[in-house]
Amino acid sequence: METKITSSETTLGRHLARRLVQIGVSDVFSVPGDFNLTLLDHFIAEPGLNLIGCCNELNAGYAADGYARSRGVGACVVTFTVGGLSVLNAIAGAYSENLPVICIVGGPNSNDYESNRIIHHTIGLPDFSQELRCFQTVTCYQGVVKHLEDAHELIDTAISTALKESKPVYISISCNLPGIPHPTFKREPVPFALSPTLSNPMGLKAAIESAAEFLNKAMKPVMVGGPKLRLANASKAFVEMADSCGYAFAVMPSGKGLVPEHHPQFIGTYWGIVSTPFCAEIVESADAYLFVGPIFDDTSSVGFSLPLNKEKAIILQPNRVVIGNGPTFGCVLMKDFLLGLAKRLKKNTTAYDNYHRIYVPEGHPMKSGGKEALRVNVLFDQIQNMLSYDTIVIAETGDSWFNCQKLKLPKGCGFEIQMQYGSMGWSVGATLGYAQAAIGKRVIACIGDGSFQVTAQDVSTMLRCGQKRIILLINNGGYTMEVEIHDGPYNVIKNWNYTGLVDAIHNGEGKCWTNKVFSEEELVKAFKTASGEKQDSLCFIEVIVHKDDTSKELLGWGSKVSNVNSLFM
Repeated sequence: METKITSSETTLGRHLARRLVQIGVSDVFSVPGDFNLTLLDHFIAEPGLNLIGCCNELNAGYAADGYARSRGVGACVVTFTVGGLSVLNAIAGAYSENLPVICIVGGPNSNDYESNRIIHHTIGLPDFSQELRCFQTVTCYQGVVKHLEDAHELIDTAISTALKESKPVYISISCNLPGIPHPTFKREPVPFALSPTLSNPMGLKAAIESAAEFLNKAMKPVMVGGPKLRLANASKAFVEMADSCGYAFAVMPSGKGLVPEHHPQFIGTYWGIVSTPFCAEIVESADAYLFVGPIFDDTSSVGFSLPLNKEKAIILQPNRVVIGNGPTFGCVLMKDFLLGLAKRLKKNTTAYDNYHRIYVPEGHPMKSGGKEALRVNVLFDQIQNMLSYDTIVIAETGDSWFNCQKLKLPKGCGFEIQMQYGSMGWSVGATLGYAQAAIGKRVIACIGDGSFQVTAQDVSTMLRCGQKRIILLINNGGYTMEVEIHDGPYNVIKNWNYTGLVDAIHNGEGKCWTNKVFSEEELVKAFKTASGEKQDSLCFIEVIVHKDDTSKELLGWGSKVSNVNSLFM
């Protein structure tokens, strides 16, 4: 039954708002500016849309990134140029992570285009295309709405392109247009009907036959899941194939959380020399490995040091497969390939049997004595005890990457990381966005002090939204990750009273509990409180650790990456 649209709803602003609601966006992250204020009015008027004001555009973009990780699509609204160029870094990160984020900018008055006028929020030239040119490099589509007649088409094309390509898009709306009615906005928006991408049947058949022959000849094949499993929506197909063939499987660090770690064939994170115990030995000794959706950048490959033989590898991407460094099959979808290949493979549990044979359970870190300074390995041992089906871990760029990789995720526990782009401070906004979308999940964010200083303000937005999250601020006095790559005085930062800062931000409005811990005894007590009597509050726990207390994995990774960074050819 068609919904009747009233005259006040036939405007461009309401049409765009309805389109966002239709694709599953209930919350839009925004920063007001004079070019987007009227548009924001129309967003507020849309019953299904909740407008969340952020402290700055960068965090609004990070929040849309986090929201898209949970809901499948996110959106943010900023103002022209000063807002657009501020949010650009977050949109670039979403592009690298294959996240559909709708970035909406309130643009100049449509009468100012081609007028040779100079307006504010620009670099002082009558050319308004600077922002658009910047976004062209980090979005898959750009729509500049200067006329009502083509607004419907531009908006629909932008949103459908974002959903189809799973990348951010840019929509600019001239500031004088959102409140103007137009006949094209009188109807309920026609539901999006995206044509499904299909595998080439002959190519798919040939790829499966070639891969089955390749793998069935192997004595101890393994599978490794990568970050593009999300893009291909192929995690379920990955598990179905593992169930069928019996192969041991691991996950790349940037793909953690995309495959179930409670699965009996899961052997850990494969990350070269900094892999979880006994995982690298199994993967690197295999005579055939199937990498599903990998990205082999310098971070995930530990400075391009992975001792892998391409002749032994099948590299499966969302729409193509390369077998044994030889034939490449295009127009082959990952899900179709995995499900088809599963039916052709012989059962082979040799790699997992070998893993089970050599595996020695990890010991627990030694308990601290009395008021002894808290160690990072003790901290993450205690975090492990907090994880359950209704938690989600967000790992900030830094040593949290390495420590969080060692966490064993129980069934239902999520995990998010931004490894390809690695933007410091990403996790504050991402926590805001993810928590807003994932109702019923409690987010546990592990953030270093250096990263927190970049984006700390939007803890206030979490409080305004009534979020009940746990933020673990790991205070070691600087940029530890950078120290292990190349040390210098620039890696030391001004220490803040972080709990005092959050108390000031709280200012008695909303539910917030802060605690500063120095020892294991205090940590255990703090975690018990956060999970118990303060579970209905935003819990901010500042954990004081020694500046040199880093994971052994970061030490090894840092030296490898440092060597690559200093190479001169």
